[in-house]
Amino acid sequence: MPVINIARTDVMTASRDQSAGNLATVMKEENVGSVIIENDGEPVGIVTDRDLMIEVLEPRGDPTTTTAEAVMTETPVTVDGDQGVFDAIRTLRESSVRRLPVVDEDDAIAGIVTLDDLVVLLSDELDSLSEIIEAESPPY
Repeated sequence: MPVINIARTDVMTASRDQSAGNLATVMKEENVGSVIIENDGEPVGIVTDRDLMIEVLEPRGDPTTTTAEAVMTETPVTVDGDQGVFDAIRTLRESSVRRLPVVDEDDAIAGIVTLDDLVVLLSDELDSLSEIIEAESPPY
């Protein structure tokens, strides 16, 4: 199954000059844990809730003057939308990340897939498989 089929397409994005405080507000209002920093539609960074805590909150930085560029992880690991789900899982594991911006053939942001999304998908699939086994098993 192509990863774009399970990706969330309502991705929160911002520019490099967006304030950390604004990013935190967006994350809270939209109930997301990250914002993709983009330039001309392409992902150039990612800021997570953890980044805000470690880079702004803990050192007592000013969230109104600290920019996304100052706290973002540059050049985020991405996955092509036509790649398979297992390719995305392998990329998460090999890159030690929890979120993958999904890009189209022009490297434009097409969505995002998270570790949580993949766990839910695989859990649902395992539940379906267990129902088949239960239906075909003799009663105990």
